[in-house]
Amino acid sequence: MGDRLHLEDQRQAPLLEALTQAAQRDHAPFYAPGHKRGQGTPAPLKVLLGEAVFRADLPELPELDNLFAPEGAIAQAQSLAAAAFGAEQTWFLANGSTCGIEAALLAVCRPGDKIIVPRNAHQSVVSALILTGAVPVWVQPQVDSEWDLVQGVEVSAIAQALTTHPDCRAVLLVSPTYQGVCSDVAAIAHLCHERQIPLLVDEAHGPHFAFHPDLPTPALAAGADLVVQSTHKVLSALTQASMLHVQCDRIERPRLQKALQLTQSTSPSYLLLASLDAARQQMALEGHERLTATLALAQRVRRQLAVLPGLRVFDQTALGGNFQLDLTRLTVEVSDLGLSGFAADTLLHEELGVTAELPTLRHLTFILSLGNSPADGDQLVQALTELSKRYYKALAATPAAPRVEPLAAPVVQVPDWLPRDAFFAAAEAVPAAEAIGRLSGETLCPYPPGIPLVLPGEVITAQALQSLQDIRQAGGYVTGCADSTLATLMVIKG
Repeated sequence: MGDRLHLEDQRQAPLLEALTQAAQRDHAPFYAPGHKRGQGTPAPLKVLLGEAVFRADLPELPELDNLFAPEGAIAQAQSLAAAAFGAEQTWFLANGSTCGIEAALLAVCRPGDKIIVPRNAHQSVVSALILTGAVPVWVQPQVDSEWDLVQGVEVSAIAQALTTHPDCRAVLLVSPTYQGVCSDVAAIAHLCHERQIPLLVDEAHGPHFAFHPDLPTPALAAGADLVVQSTHKVLSALTQASMLHVQCDRIERPRLQKALQLTQSTSPSYLLLASLDAARQQMALEGHERLTATLALAQRVRRQLAVLPGLRVFDQTALGGNFQLDLTRLTVEVSDLGLSGFAADTLLHEELGVTAELPTLRHLTFILSLGNSPADGDQLVQALTELSKRYYKALAATPAAPRVEPLAAPVVQVPDWLPRDAFFAAAEAVPAAEAIGRLSGETLCPYPPGIPLVLPGEVITAQALQSLQDIRQAGGYVTGCADSTLATLMVIKG
């Protein structure tokens, strides 16, 4: 935890307290939002959410400060967050980590600047490349072919990219991955700082790392210059509430502030902002204790699942290099049951009372967080035990889920078409079979996890199309495409 503010200071929640007081103040509201502190809220919505939430759904009242020019409660809350997470400066995000990633690239890249980006980056990075006009130097992450899972990015791959493209302005890293795999951030930060360029880290799934020594090293502690975290994903903030942290002087902070004004709503929800303040307070005061219990639950569930026939649990032994695994992120392979991850997910959700975070063709990924109880862990083990009993013996008669081989690509590659140019290029719809060999005019992205398989301007290969069709046939979703059935695809004209 940062040492700029004392633990006694962390007991405060200035924005939460200011919002509580404002919600309780008796006055006649002649400002947005239109429901006027709940007086005009539809009755069914009040039944669902209660009345208190609408009294607190307030705009930028003087006592609540302003997100884009904070001087009061928001400024104080962000300073407390910076101390708790180990940053020099923190910004609250009401548009999710997406707006933070977009602002980060806008802060370090101008049109035509090169930035090193792993090919497993989230679609928000693609959006940022379109907004900035930056040139991505794609780096291929390590792929475990036995598990069909992307791991982290090797330090040697970043070194090769920096040597081949010494004019890169920054490096962006995704750590941890959706499955909890963390790259060697410290070594990569060292490479960047030798060249006096910043390291940006999409740490959307790792805001809890700062609060327990048995979790992977936080990116800030490892030397990252800018880190974006989805505070809502594993901590207790409301959905869409995130944070952006900065340290060192390699980021132009006034420019970053301007970029955040471009990517954030001008009417941010104070419910979301106050939830960030509350989540920070909770972790600063109780984080170690709560995460100790979460890790104990995760370890127990892992042990119980590891002995079930037909299931494999992804663990540290599956990782190569210097990768670390967040043990609170549980990935289970189900293909030996003769089920796809999508089919298993449907059975768990509709029949067995358990809902996973992420199904893929071969796996299910579950997030265990401070909000999960021991009873939740019991229910998860019971549900997967039931799947094992039902389907393991029937394996011989049931086709296994298809394997998706990683797309062959150079370790380092600069695209022929920039994402921005491809986004604005004229495109046309053609039958899917005729799209093979053409340049994509859209993003083809299995969701979740939101990692594009084909980017605008990339060649649509038969392998990529087959992978997308397999995902959709197995029950998954493909987003970003004009035709969700994949019967037709948009390709660049000419």
